[in-house]
Amino acid sequence: MDTIVSMLFNRTETVTFAKVKQGVQDMMHKRFEESHLGQIKTVFPTAYEYRQERNIPTFSNAVKKASYQLTMEPVIEEGRNCTQPVLSASSLLDRRRTFHLNLVNIVKEHHKRFLESLNPPIVVTDDLLTRWHPRFKVDEVPSVQPSDLPQPPQTDKMTTAQEVLDKARSLMTPKMEKALANMALRTAEAACAKEEEPPTPKEAASPAATPSALKGVSQSLLERVRAKEAQKLQAAMTRNPQQEKRLAMMSNLGEMASILRNVFVAEKKPALIMEMACNRMIASYRSPLSQGEMEKHLRLLAELTPDWLTIHPVRKDFYVKLNKTMDLSVVQGKLSQKMKEEERK
Repeated sequence: MDTIVSMLFNRTETVTFAKVKQGVQDMMHKRFEESHLGQIKTVFPTAYEYRQERNIPTFSNAVKKASYQLTMEPVIEEGRNCTQPVLSASSLLDRRRTFHLNLVNIVKEHHKRFLESLNPPIVVTDDLLTRWHPRFKVDEVPSVQPSDLPQPPQTDKMTTAQEVLDKARSLMTPKMEKALANMALRTAEAACAKEEEPPTPKEAASPAATPSALKGVSQSLLERVRAKEAQKLQAAMTRNPQQEKRLAMMSNLGEMASILRNVFVAEKKPALIMEMACNRMIASYRSPLSQGEMEKHLRLLAELTPDWLTIHPVRKDFYVKLNKTMDLSVVQGKLSQKMKEEERK
């Protein structure tokens, strides 16, 4: 929409919804209605000024010049040296960025209400939130409600059958008058019947309800488990990208430790040069990794298990040395424990 508006606005042409609608539909090959414009206004209310204007050249027989048309004018800062403000490429990028942030903030409000509905509820401030709750269904967030747009001045409109009857009584035949009277009567009866109809009870799923599979388990134990799970999920939602990357690397170290031990057994050497160790590991690991990535994993492995794996600088090279007397299961257990501690941070 902004692209089409900028083309019209920069050549000082009145921007009407009819022109924008046709341009957007030609570019996107999708329908563009006033409801979409109302949603855009909800997300970014200060992007445009909307008005109903008349006497705008239409160059079309479908729309009369004297009829009202919905127009929009982009709100931009006027340049100091420009007599006519222009919607530049940098302005379009800034407006798109603002729209995106406003849209994310709307989703954050839905996410906040979802966290409050959990048992126990989770409280995470927006500045610490880095990812959504695993059970928060982003694709099922309600659509943005469209805001009201300016409407043309109201004329005499007939909205009910009774008003039509009163307006055109003198122009109707007795048969037409009787049919409209019956329609008004049926409309009134249907409305009364709908008001008297009792609401259908709906089963509301209680978040605190205990599933049948957990019957017999003490309530205090369930509360502790739920609190621990909520704490773990809260930590996951506030974890920064560096922590997330470190955790992803740590999840691979158990398998890598086993491969590294096999490499040392096959080579029958007390120490291996870092480059050689990385190449042997890459050849045996299930996922393709570069030599630099494998070296980062080995250094992290040495950091977490210093009594099993050590790295020694010798001149311009680094050598990897393994403590072969330590049982591999002990190393795996330490890595698993470190992983749990890191996840709780």
